[in-house]
Amino acid sequence: MVDPVPQLGDLAVKRGTRVLLRADFNVPLRDGRIEDDLRITAALPTIEYLRQRGAEVVCCSHLGRPKGKVDPQCSLAPVAMRLSELLGIGVPLSPQVAGFESLRRAQSLEPGAVMLIENLRFDPGEEANDPAFAANLTELGDVYVDDAFGAAHRAHASIVGPPLVLPAAAGRLLEREVEVLGGLLDAPKRPFLAILGGAKVSDKLGVIDALLQRCDILLVGGAMAFTFLAARGSQIGDSLVQDDQIEHCRALLSSGRIEIPTDVVVAAEMTAIAQTRHVRADVIPNGLKGLDIGPETAGHYADVIAGAATVLWNGPMGVFELEPFAAGTRTVAGAVADCRGFTVVGGGDSAAAVRQFGLADRIDHVSTGGGAALELIELGDLPGLQALRKGFRT
Repeated sequence: MVDPVPQLGDLAVKRGTRVLLRADFNVPLRDGRIEDDLRITAALPTIEYLRQRGAEVVCCSHLGRPKGKVDPQCSLAPVAMRLSELLGIGVPLSPQVAGFESLRRAQSLEPGAVMLIENLRFDPGEEANDPAFAANLTELGDVYVDDAFGAAHRAHASIVGPPLVLPAAAGRLLEREVEVLGGLLDAPKRPFLAILGGAKVSDKLGVIDALLQRCDILLVGGAMAFTFLAARGSQIGDSLVQDDQIEHCRALLSSGRIEIPTDVVVAAEMTAIAQTRHVRADVIPNGLKGLDIGPETAGHYADVIAGAATVLWNGPMGVFELEPFAAGTRTVAGAVADCRGFTVVGGGDSAAAVRQFGLADRIDHVSTGGGAALELIELGDLPGLQALRKGFRT
């Protein structure tokens, strides 16, 4: 069970209260244009709640990996523009991260106004969790609200610093993420089914161990499946495999609750025009690599999903971004959408997949944080949640 965190209603927010809001506006950009604004729209309930109470909202976020230096390609300018469109008001962007200019702009806000400061990661103090940088941020607000679930597993300055100084609470998005994902750890309805995909099994060993203590069955897809297949002695051709994880995968398979693909879609190259073949998963020819689960596996996984009372899905079944290798992920996404049980898609590429296939509105909860969701399930807590609890007591 995840311990509760202070909520918006616990904060004394009134007309003229200046709120430092840590959001997660780490949206995908292409040529300076936002490709998917989910993380922006997900923050709107918290922003509107604060505006309705006359608060002055100072938003901050990271975007990309500028590595402590100013990088125009990682500017939050497109986010400020999109926020302006969604809120129907001007949302100015301070060119500074934290400093005199941002403070001046924050102090000049009117009740109900919203501003955004430039990318937190333009300053090396953010990822280094520099107390001086955190102190500069806290000057921008009277209270602090953390609504950045996608960054809550990072002990960065904007996440763990302000709650030590300012009255602090979780925003609506963070609160909902903790409620839903914590419920999977506490008392999920059964049968509880987990579906895991993605590239490297090493990235998910901890969460697999945690899920096997709670779920009834775990379905594996994506490139990580080939390390499990290798652990069973299968011939996997040129498929991605982590040799140093084979023994661990063999031990996990002994639980009897992990299912792996029986057939796969293979190709010599991973391209949008690749020539594909459908083969048994245990006899992949040399020179070919598995890039999607096969139709037999996809159909079986869909049948298992249909009978589940609770479903957690994190990670695609193949390289769904390329049409030759999208069928497995599309079938699983459709089955999750059709499932009558409670369905959770744990962020990252699987969340992108359900949106790409137009199924997001048929999922009970689509998380905004892939890594944060997995870490919360694995460890039962996150640095950002711990900071809110600690700060609330001071």
